[in-house]
Amino acid sequence: MSYIVHSIVNVPEEKVEETISIYQNRSRLVDKCEGFLSFQLLQNEKRPSELTVQLVWKTKEAYMNWATSEAFQKVHELEKNYPDQELAAIIPKVQKYRVVAT
Repeated sequence: MSYIVHSIVNVPEEKVEETISIYQNRSRLVDKCEGFLSFQLLQNEKRPSELTVQLVWKTKEAYMNWATSEAFQKVHELEKNYPDQELAAIIPKVQKYRVVAT
């Protein structure tokens, strides 16, 4: 069964489109990691300023390998250097799930 990680961020309403654009132009370093299955950016229908990054992995171990990798550190350093420091300062709420039935 797969492993899913959500990183939920609440951005200022006036910065939603900018944030979506950042993710549309993401580095894609995670895509090259062993065990990576998919990336989606989700927008809450009732609260459009709530965005969720969803990463799907083959296993928890695959995710942990990514989370401790040099590529992971590089991606998060890029985030800290966004021109918009208000966006760079947002700390996501991270939730992790084991898929137990499909």
